[in-house]
Amino acid sequence: MGNGRPPPVLIAGGGIGGLALALALARRGRQALVLEQRHTLTTAGAGIQLGPNGVRALAQLGLRGALEPLVGTPSVLIVYQGRTGRPLATLPLGAFMADRHRAPYWVVHRGDLHAALVAAATHNPLIGLRTGFAVAEVRTGAASVEVLSHSGKRASGSALVGADGLWSRVRACVCPVVPTFAGATATRTVLPAACAGRLAEASLGLWLTPGVHIVHYPVRAGAEVAVVVIATEDWRGREWETEADPQTLFECLDGFHQNLLEVLGRARNWRKWALFSLGALPAWVAGRVVLMGDAAHAMLPYLAQGGALALEDALVLADCLAELPGDEIAAFARFSALRRARALRVARTSRRQGRIYHLSPPLTWARDLALRALPGSLLMARLDWLYGWGAKG
Repeated sequence: MGNGRPPPVLIAGGGIGGLALALALARRGRQALVLEQRHTLTTAGAGIQLGPNGVRALAQLGLRGALEPLVGTPSVLIVYQGRTGRPLATLPLGAFMADRHRAPYWVVHRGDLHAALVAAATHNPLIGLRTGFAVAEVRTGAASVEVLSHSGKRASGSALVGADGLWSRVRACVCPVVPTFAGATATRTVLPAACAGRLAEASLGLWLTPGVHIVHYPVRAGAEVAVVVIATEDWRGREWETEADPQTLFECLDGFHQNLLEVLGRARNWRKWALFSLGALPAWVAGRVVLMGDAAHAMLPYLAQGGALALEDALVLADCLAELPGDEIAAFARFSALRRARALRVARTSRRQGRIYHLSPPLTWARDLALRALPGSLLMARLDWLYGWGAKG
């Protein structure tokens, strides 16, 4: 990575945020070197929701055209009373979101999103990708950063961005904060649309019972349906791909309507992970090292905004580095000042949303009454501050 250019920006983590940052930097003429601890740039997972703020970010990275044939664009979000299966509310997505926020609401398979990012990064001459590089030590100098891996590999650049997720190794260089267990787990699967019944409709479904909720939506242009079950549980595994025990899962689902359980019973491959979050970190920056995405502000998934915020971070951080060329320390400080308040607000709102989802009687009665009474468009309008990020005009 020579050619008389400044040293590359090192990015620890080849997930959504890290690759998006590399692409955003390249579009501004800056070199990046992505250091990924896994030996292949593949990703696990099922579905991911991207509100208009996330879709706009992908468009700015030049990826909207590549992803559009693969995504789902649900027309509505339907909230169900989990025990009876009756709709409580219908909230507009589709045309409502596209008209209001100048971008659609997408649901996409995480593997498809990551593959599009990998393909774009692989073909960009300003981006280097090094796999099998697990960060072990970070050495900062007056004008550079050197990163050592557990296997003795080295990489050097002008700065280091920790985009290495919830269990970030880079975070220790900035502040020694560890994630906090949230008292719940998420269990996921993907069903072929042909055996998903009504779940295969072009809508996003949310089913609520005390302590448990289920989300489902179409992915891969409607060929499959992603399902996530979030339940109050004390299991604290850190792995993303732990095989879930169907019997234990369906014990948690005992309060849901039989028609839904019948469809979910057709799934043969469930994976689970425990939910953790970060409180407000005292700092995101230490000199030439900065955190972004889940490494800086990992949050609970009740607003489905983790991926979108990582994409937002990537654009803002690349802009800051472009606006303050040669002064990474000042650029990182500006990035933190621009992003912290929004990340904290989204995390706070997400936690509150989770509490509302998992209420028990008699509070559920008041919640359900409000959902039936309030227009869906009004409920969605309350999140204009979230989905409208980055919209022009």
